[in-house]
Amino acid sequence: MPPKRQPKLSPQEKALLLARVALQKKPRDPLLLDVRDSCSFADFFLILSGTSTRQTQALSGHLEETLRKQGIRLRGIEGVETGQWILMDYNEVIVHIFFESARGFYDLEGLWIEAPRLPIPSNDFHPEVS
Repeated sequence: MPPKRQPKLSPQEKALLLARVALQKKPRDPLLLDVRDSCSFADFFLILSGTSTRQTQALSGHLEETLRKQGIRLRGIEGVETGQWILMDYNEVIVHIFFESARGFYDLEGLWIEAPRLPIPSNDFHPEVS
């Protein structure tokens, strides 16, 4: 069965959708950064942590599968093999999934300290309904 056709989402709507889908796998310390004013290659960063490499890999797999069913394609992915830092490129939204210790080491929050933080809605999301 072909993927469901998704109406065109704004970059912010896509970022919020990704965040809500990620919350289904209970990541640690989810953070959504608005980097539109300071980044030339993305509008939003979604930063998540997992307590194990198995959880980081499960998070990335869940995001990819759920968004594909919504008609939203992943442009590229890196780091799944090791699960320490998985980077998922959804065009305007970049998802960073870190193993907890790697997140502290790379400190993206510190690098993008001036980027506004967006609230992530509660996890009342159902994948069939956008």
